[in-house]
Amino acid sequence: MLGPQPASVVHLPSRVRKLLKRLLRRQKLPRCLVWRIQIILQAAKGRSNSRIARRLGLDRGTVRLWRARWAATQAQLETALLEGATRRQLLALLETVLADAPRSGAPDTFTPEQRVTIIALSCEPPKLSGRPVSHWTPRELVAEVIKRGVVASISERTVGRLWAEAHLKPHLSRYWLNSRPAAATVFDAQVRVVCDLYQQAVALQAQGVHLLSSDEKTGIQALERIAPTLPMQPDRVEGREFEYVRHGTQCLIANFEVATGQIVTPTVGLTRTEADFVAHVTQTVARDPQGQWIFIVDQLNTHQSAGLVRWVATACQLPDDLGEKGQSGVLESMPTRKAFLEERTHRIRFVYTPVHTSWLNQVEIWFSILVRRVLKRASFPSTADLRQRLLDFIAYFNEHLAQPFKWTYTGKPLTV
Repeated sequence: MLGPQPASVVHLPSRVRKLLKRLLRRQKLPRCLVWRIQIILQAAKGRSNSRIARRLGLDRGTVRLWRARWAATQAQLETALLEGATRRQLLALLETVLADAPRSGAPDTFTPEQRVTIIALSCEPPKLSGRPVSHWTPRELVAEVIKRGVVASISERTVGRLWAEAHLKPHLSRYWLNSRPAAATVFDAQVRVVCDLYQQAVALQAQGVHLLSSDEKTGIQALERIAPTLPMQPDRVEGREFEYVRHGTQCLIANFEVATGQIVTPTVGLTRTEADFVAHVTQTVARDPQGQWIFIVDQLNTHQSAGLVRWVATACQLPDDLGEKGQSGVLESMPTRKAFLEERTHRIRFVYTPVHTSWLNQVEIWFSILVRRVLKRASFPSTADLRQRLLDFIAYFNEHLAQPFKWTYTGKPLTV
C-alpha cells in the first residue's frame, strides 16, 4: 500500500519572494490571495503541509493544492526571470498563477444579440424613445428594453453590470468645445505661425526681438475664509473653511516671455478695458522703446481696438492717416484693424491665435500654475492684499521657478 506522497518542493528566487511580499502589502488584496501567498512563502521555508495548515488555519487539502499549482509553474517563472522580465510583467504573471482556475459557471441569461441591443440602446438619446430626460438610468433602461421586447425581464443591477463591462457611464458628462473653423487651411496656417514663433523664440531673443504671450485673467476674487485654515498634521490633510466673504475682484494682464519663461511687466487692476490694454502694452514696450516686439494674443476686441492701432502707429512712427472708426481706412472695422496690427513690417506687431484655441497661448499654462500655487487655497482680506500677493508670487516665480515651456506641438492638425 502506497504511503503519503512527498510534498512538492517550492523554490523562491529572491526577486519573486520580494514581489510576493509586495503583493501582501496591498491594502485591498482579497483574503484568498493573502492565504495563497502565505502558503507559498511558508512552503519555501521547507514547512510541511500540515504545519502550514495549522499555522494559517486552513484545510490541509487547500495547502496541498496551492503548493502543487505553484510547483507546476516554477519553470515558467524561472524562464521569465532568465528572459529579463520587468517587475510589471512578473507581477502580472504572479497574479495569473495565484488566480482562481477557470470555472464553467452558469450559462448566460442573455444571448450576445440581446446584450449588444441593450448596449446600443444605452448609447441612444432617451428622447428617441419618447422619454423627456437627458440620460438613461438603470430603471428607465430596464423599462425600455422590456417594452421593446428585447428581454422578458432584467434587473437594474444587471444593467449596471452591462454598463460596467462596456465602460459606459451615462450618469457622467463633460464639457467640450467644437471650434469648427470656417476654413481649415486658414486655421492650420494660423496655428503654424504661432508654433513657428515658439520654436524660434531663443533665436529671436538673440536678435533683440521680444516674443511675449499675453492675455488677461479676469475676475480674480479676493475671498476671505471666515475661519483660519487648519494646518496639516499626521493622518490629517489641511482643512480649509468652506464659507468665505467676498472683497471684490482684480484683473491681471500678464506677459509670458517665451524665451525665458518669465512674467514681465504685469498689470493688476480693476478692469480690462481698451485703455487698460493699451496702457499695459505701453509700459511693456517702455522696457526697450526702440526694440522689436511680437505679442501673441487672442482675438478679444480690446486686442484689436482703435486705441491700440493709434498707439502702434505713433510708437512705430507710421503715417497717421488711419481713417475713421466705422467709416473708412485702417480704423474702419475690426478686420482692418487686425490686419494693420499683425503687419509683419511693423516694429511692434501682434500675432492672433485662432478662435477657441486658448491652449495655444503659453501664458494660459502659466495662469494654471498661478491658480494651483496661489489662488486655490489662499484667503485674501482685501483686494489690496490679493494684488500684492499676485505681484509677490510673480517676483518669486521669476527668481526661482521660471523656465521656458518645452513646446512640442508643431501645428499638425489634431483629430478626434
